[in-house]
Parts: sequence; structure tokens; C-alpha cells
Amino acid sequence: MLTPVTDTDGAPFWEYAARGELRVQACGDCGEPRFPPRPCCPHCQSFAAEWRPVSGRGRVWSYVVPHPPLLPDYAAQAPYNVVVVELEEHPRIRLVGNLVSHAGAPLDSVDPGRIRIGARVRVAFGDDGLPRWVPA
Repeated sequence: MLTPVTDTDGAPFWEYAARGELRVQACGDCGEPRFPPRPCCPHCQSFAAEWRPVSGRGRVWSYVVPHPPLLPDYAAQAPYNVVVVELEEHPRIRLVGNLVSHAGAPLDSVDPGRIRIGARVRVAFGDDGLPRWVPA
């Protein structure tokens, strides 16, 4: 199973995801949301941070279907899609994941020919705790 590589700034994202919660980092002073997580706010330069829940609704901003040759761990799962989702309430926040037919579905459960930029999606968490996206 592939697992995310975490760092100090991003670890809370994965901890919340493991509990089925989608949260993004926000500045503890000016309140500006930011992703990817980082130690300093790019707007006010504060080091204060908090993790705010988001709705988990968004739209497909972009996507790709990787083709071989792939790294062995990924090749075993091909074909699969990788989508970039723009969050509904924070359009500047974009998260990367996979579009699947339903929570817990395999990565190849959506025909790549059916994926459309602008399609509405919502977050779903599988047994592995990874956030994936399903049609809204």
C-alpha cells in the first residue's frame, strides 16, 4: 500500500484525514487559508497556524491519467487518474487526489474518458484514510 510522506507542517492534514476529516491550514492571526501547509503565512508573515474544517466540496480543476512506464508500486495500480480539486469555499486551495466512483472504490473505478474539468466532486475517505474524490 502506498502511504503519504509527512513532514512537520503537513502531518496534521494526514492525522485529520485518518479520522475522516478534511481540514486545511489557516493563519492563526489573519485567518487566511493556505495549502500546502507551511510554517509562515505568506500574507502577514505570522507563524501562528490552525487547522480549519472545510466542506469537502469542490470541482475538478485539472487531471491526468499517467501512462507506463511508471514506478513499480504505481504501475501495479494503473490505469488510474490523478485530479486537482479546487475547493468550493476556498478556490485558491487545490488538493490532489484520485476520482473514484464511491468511497472505498478502487483507483480504476472511474473511466478516464468520463472525467471532465469543472465537474463537481466531494471528498470521500477510504479505509486507508486517504482523501479521494467522488462525483457530487
